[in-house]
Amino acid sequence: MKLSTNYLIYPENKILEQAIGNSLCMLSQEVAAAAMPDTQVAVADNFRFTRGNYEQHRFSTRIFEHLREALEASLADTPTPHINRAQAPFAWAEAQNNLGNILAAMGQQRRDAALFEKAIQCFSNALEEFRQEDSPLEWATTQYNLGTANQALGRLLEASNPLKIAVDAYTNALLVWTREKSPEDWMNTMHQLGASLHTWGKLLKGNRQLQKSVVAYKNALAALDADNYALELTATHNNRGVTLHHLGESEENPARLKEAINSYELAWTVSMEQQLPIHVAVICRVNKATAQNVLAQLTNDAALAEEIADEFEVIIECFTHALQPLCLKHCQEQLKLAQAQREVINS
Repeated sequence: MKLSTNYLIYPENKILEQAIGNSLCMLSQEVAAAAMPDTQVAVADNFRFTRGNYEQHRFSTRIFEHLREALEASLADTPTPHINRAQAPFAWAEAQNNLGNILAAMGQQRRDAALFEKAIQCFSNALEEFRQEDSPLEWATTQYNLGTANQALGRLLEASNPLKIAVDAYTNALLVWTREKSPEDWMNTMHQLGASLHTWGKLLKGNRQLQKSVVAYKNALAALDADNYALELTATHNNRGVTLHHLGESEENPARLKEAINSYELAWTVSMEQQLPIHVAVICRVNKATAQNVLAQLTNDAALAEEIADEFEVIIECFTHALQPLCLKHCQEQLKLAQAQREVINS
């Protein structure tokens, strides 16, 4: 069975924000001032939290190229580098981490695999100085960074090898970041491990990876609550639903699809109760209706097909302003599919 189109929600990238904040001191005051985002005009951003793992909102993306140039210059192999590896190996490795995050953010923005590969090299360089035995927290952070860059590259290229590397890197980070000692880092890593396994499973058409993804997301949920982590909780319920949705289609298993529908419902509930941007709730609602559409086809349920046709009509009529263009097109296609299924079942 062909897997449905559905929509992931990405938590904010705090490590990228830290990399930008830590590096602004390398710029002139005039250039650094351009890092602040323009908040004068409030315009609904229906792509927020859907662009990928390198989305952030604290700084303007106009600053990326300036930071890249400054960090590369500071690390340049010259007689008098600004950051001397021999004299300050940890500062050098930290600068490699910062540069890697900036390059990866640019790679996502430009859909440029070469920039992701440069970012991965930066993180590999940092791991030459950060070792698990001597600097476990820095080592775990760098492993996490390596995983996220490879995950993004694997998704961009639709290639399994970077995703395998991502899974290994996140697993390494979890050797240090335990739920008891580092619950937030553990939760973020479990979430990203789930995302990597889901993408890998889709590429391989392998249910084993999808099943592992469901478990990783379930683990992440154990460290989340709506008051402190509303977006992360919504994203994890939604993305777990996406994985269950695809696993249910792959197995042609109605029970899996019902689990997916329940996960989407939980995501929608959190997003509404915590007053997240309306388009986030709409994404969860579209995903849920899409899964119900698959379930109606799989079980030949005329009543459910009728209900889903009505649901997509409501979404299109009432929430067009909160839908991305391709998502609106998806809803229109799903409406036609539900209407056609209803007619076939009733005939």
